[in-house]
Amino acid sequence: MQKNFPFARPGQTIGLLGGSFDPPHSGHVHITRQAIRRFELDRVWWLVSPGNPLKPEGPAPMARRIGACQALAQHPKVLVTGLEADLGTRYTSETLARLLPLYPGVKFVWLMGADNLVQLHRWENWTSIMDNIPVGVLARPGQVVKAGLSRAARSYARHRLPMGMAPSLAHRPAPCWCLVTGPMVDISSTSIRNSGAWIR
Repeated sequence: MQKNFPFARPGQTIGLLGGSFDPPHSGHVHITRQAIRRFELDRVWWLVSPGNPLKPEGPAPMARRIGACQALAQHPKVLVTGLEADLGTRYTSETLARLLPLYPGVKFVWLMGADNLVQLHRWENWTSIMDNIPVGVLARPGQVVKAGLSRAARSYARHRLPMGMAPSLAHRPAPCWCLVTGPMVDISSTSIRNSGAWIR
């Protein structure tokens, strides 16, 4: 284990929430807390990415985004990391391929908002994500129906876990995914940038 990598014990359940966090906001905090509660996770690691391959414009500097995440998260079960930069990976599928073998016995769950499930099929090697790690999907305003009808949801329909069984998600072998609904926070990084409250 490299010295900068977070410690995790075999048997722990850890959610991975990736993204550019450009900027981080209360919606990230909300879905993180929902994930901890609904999927009964021991920890959530925020994976602040060097950049989003699907976005043409680069994000704010990594150190600034990590600092903003650390200031916002403020939860004993949340850890802000720059693991993708440490691993030297660009795509989520690559990150998971390198990260998971480093933590034998740890039960990871990939976390995403319903808006990301809608366009998951555009991600590089997206089926390897679904095939190699349980996926927890959190409701986002206006996206729940679209998520349920998405290409990824239809392709993996027989592997969908009923919402009532969400607490067992981390303990099930992939492919397995679960979409949970509940209270939502209607805010996005894009709207914050467009308002001028976050200048790159």
